[in-house]
Amino acid sequence: MKLIVGLGNPGKEYENTRHNIGFIILDNYVTNKNLGTFKLKDNGLYLKEKIHNEDVVFLKPQSYMNLSGEVVRKYVDFYKIKVEDILIISDDLDLEIGNFKLKLTGSSGGHNGLKNIEQHLSTRDYKRFKIGISNKKDIDTKDYVLGKLSKEEKEIIEAFKPKSVEIIDDYFEMEFSKLMNKYNQKNR
Repeated sequence: MKLIVGLGNPGKEYENTRHNIGFIILDNYVTNKNLGTFKLKDNGLYLKEKIHNEDVVFLKPQSYMNLSGEVVRKYVDFYKIKVEDILIISDDLDLEIGNFKLKLTGSSGGHNGLKNIEQHLSTRDYKRFKIGISNKKDIDTKDYVLGKLSKEEKEIIEAFKPKSVEIIDDYFEMEFSKLMNKYNQKNR
């Protein structure tokens, strides 16, 4: 069983913010593949589907970014999911908008959602799909990540959505090292 987690903050005021890129990409995948409807359980919106004869849980924690790990832990325990079967989709300040990086492990890079996940899973060894939101050094980081995507940023993300669907599709079929080899060199 696999767990795919899109990170973000719940509520209307956080829709289309840079920090919600995980929600945006996960919602796009579910819509693109005509999967079911998210349901609320244990402070998470989740959807359980069968993909290539394997159970997959798609999850959007509703606890706010800084507490995402609590929700992830509940789902890991309930569904008995191995850490190696977790993929976290999150924003990344160190990547330009529209760029991405697939990583097998690593530090949180200062990302509070990833920090909380590491704390609750007691490991850094989970897979990541990091999506760039750029970094405006002249704006306070909190204000920047919680700021709305600009028209230009939305267009870049829209153009990236088909590639994100392709990456998630391949995630179900490929070894992660092969997935990284296929996609990490191909950023724009």
